[in-house]
Amino acid sequence: MSDYIVSARKYRPDSFESLIGQDNIARTLKNSILRGKLAHAYLFCGPRGVGKTSAARIFAKTINCSNPSSGMEPCGKCESCLSFQEGRSYCIHELDAASNNGVEDIKALMEKVQVPPQVGKYSVFIIDEVHMLTQSAFNAFLKTLEEPPAHAIFILATTEKHKIIPTILSRCQTYDFNRISIPDIVRNLRDIAGKENITIDDESLHIIAHKADGAMRDALTIFDQTVAFCGTEVRYEDVIRNLNVLDYEYGFKLVDAFLTRNYADALLTFDEILSKGFNALHFVSAISSHLRDLLVSRTGGLESLLDMPDSLRARYREQAGRCSVKFLYDALGITSQCEAGYRAAANQRLHIEYALMKLSFLAGAPDDSMKAAGAAATESSPKVERPANPEPKEMPKQEPEPKREPASPRRAVRPLSGASLSLSSLMEEKKEEVRKEEEPVPGAFPSEDEITGKWKELASGISQPRLANALSNAKVEFREEDGCKCLDFYVTNEAQKKWIEEKVLRGLETKFRSMLGCGGIRLCPTVVPEEEQEVKIYMPAEKAEDLMSKNADVKDLVIDLGLEIK
Repeated sequence: MSDYIVSARKYRPDSFESLIGQDNIARTLKNSILRGKLAHAYLFCGPRGVGKTSAARIFAKTINCSNPSSGMEPCGKCESCLSFQEGRSYCIHELDAASNNGVEDIKALMEKVQVPPQVGKYSVFIIDEVHMLTQSAFNAFLKTLEEPPAHAIFILATTEKHKIIPTILSRCQTYDFNRISIPDIVRNLRDIAGKENITIDDESLHIIAHKADGAMRDALTIFDQTVAFCGTEVRYEDVIRNLNVLDYEYGFKLVDAFLTRNYADALLTFDEILSKGFNALHFVSAISSHLRDLLVSRTGGLESLLDMPDSLRARYREQAGRCSVKFLYDALGITSQCEAGYRAAANQRLHIEYALMKLSFLAGAPDDSMKAAGAAATESSPKVERPANPEPKEMPKQEPEPKREPASPRRAVRPLSGASLSLSSLMEEKKEEVRKEEEPVPGAFPSEDEITGKWKELASGISQPRLANALSNAKVEFREEDGCKCLDFYVTNEAQKKWIEEKVLRGLETKFRSMLGCGGIRLCPTVVPEEEQEVKIYMPAEKAEDLMSKNADVKDLVIDLGLEIK
């Protein structure tokens, strides 16, 4: 057990060639050594685990190496290289600024800077997590950093470049390290697995690489954890169980349920995922990632945007072929809205379940007409062709011309003024003509009690709750006009009346006539007169006064106690 070394230390890069994912930085540093143009201060910044400190050590070894290779790699055999590897070098110094961040620590460092190297050409000072230095320590370090001795080179490493003061940044050559790509991590892990005689598939390696989030050190740590759990035979099922990663199979299963409008299966899958302890928000994020990968797979030329093994790409292409671009685009919009509103939702589980139901109806969602009360017209249209009283259908066809004759002279003598020849007036006139052509001449009208009963039945059958509530509570009156029976129903305001007339009135009227078996019925929305509208009370003082006016005991109590109404 004492001989065991974790992979992050055992396989730490010791040459520029073994530095993974930072080829441009390695090339720049090697060229500066080859041409003898070394700066006195460098700043290596970037995310964790991408090789900043490793690159600093390799650079320090190389500039002090007695026999570097033609490619400017340290030999690993000279006294300078051996002393550094054994931890006894007096020319390469490492300082942890997280625990040595005061002015006194910087003063001690400045004293060491004056001592020339005993082996090699340069004294290299690697200061890790340099952003942890205090403001006073930074100020004390400025003069030495700007004009160090000829043998001194400083390499500063940090993960938070924005915390370093500008005067320090201006004195350093800055190198920005990138996150390591998933293919590079997978390639390195595969090589290490081969050296350690560990059998692992590509799917497991990609899961580890995704979990590492661009950090090679994290990837090696997760790799060691996985091997400790699975042994030398690493299987995908064991990896996702050990790392608590959501299996991509759930993504394929959910999209299949969406395409078949099987919302029950989608809800049961979500419940199964929650029962395994997965975070609900991470579940929504996983669906978004799956939909994104499907969209990329469906679009030619974007294969490079998919970080997954070839076997998995084939499955994505197969499922993407069954999805339209519009479906994937709308689905991504739903999941994005779900993620954005998740934290603010009072019932977070219901919030996600509602999003799953919306996704389930994207592939074959009802038309907009079905969502409104106008759906009733679509459903009942075949019944209109077979009314109980056939005469109303015949009479308008016998006299089509007499109805149009009065309209022609009026249009001929209409003056050409902007007020009378407006677009809205022409549209209203056209609607009126079409309506008159469609309306049959009524036969015997049903009784008012029968019409009222059918009206309540019509209101209760509407799928829109607000419209159904407005119609069921509306006051109705009857009148006769132009040989038709008019049912006036009252709505609360002009906007509501206009919406009903434009969106749903035709459908409601058609279905109502079919229910009554009479084509001479009209529905006429009317706004409740202002004097009859109920006065709504909003302010607390108004509510108190209203309560006192209705209850004498409350009024006496207020007077007796001398209460002030606010």
